[in-house]
Amino acid sequence: MTQTLPDQMAEIRDEFLAVDEKSRLQLLLEFSMELPDLPARYADHPDLLERVVECQSPVFIFVEVDEQGVHLHATAPRESPTTRGFASILAQAVDGLSADEVLAIPSDFPQMLGLGRAVSPLRLNGMNGMLQRMKRQLAARAAV
Repeated sequence: MTQTLPDQMAEIRDEFLAVDEKSRLQLLLEFSMELPDLPARYADHPDLLERVVECQSPVFIFVEVDEQGVHLHATAPRESPTTRGFASILAQAVDGLSADEVLAIPSDFPQMLGLGRAVSPLRLNGMNGMLQRMKRQLAARAAV
């Protein structure tokens, strides 16, 4: 059974799959430059962010839900462009989706980008960690 991705996630996946492996890495680096800064309400309260221990670099995330939908806020060092790229992809991919749509994201979404030979398995594990922690935070908020 094939799971359907939300449109914005499918667009990102298709963008990666439309280019060769070397270009996928370049595209990932471009995404890294698009990771927005944390909103001041989180920048001033790092205790609200959760460390993604699966990432080799210090990555912290927080999931927020409001009337516009889900928003993933993340921070990752600029000297870790692969990790920043993954965080940016997820932030852009889920922005504005409903909680149910985010919770239904297939757990293999990181592998769907076709980066398996361009980045190490440890890096893909980090993106998987971000995705799972995001879904866990969201499920916890929905249970309250």
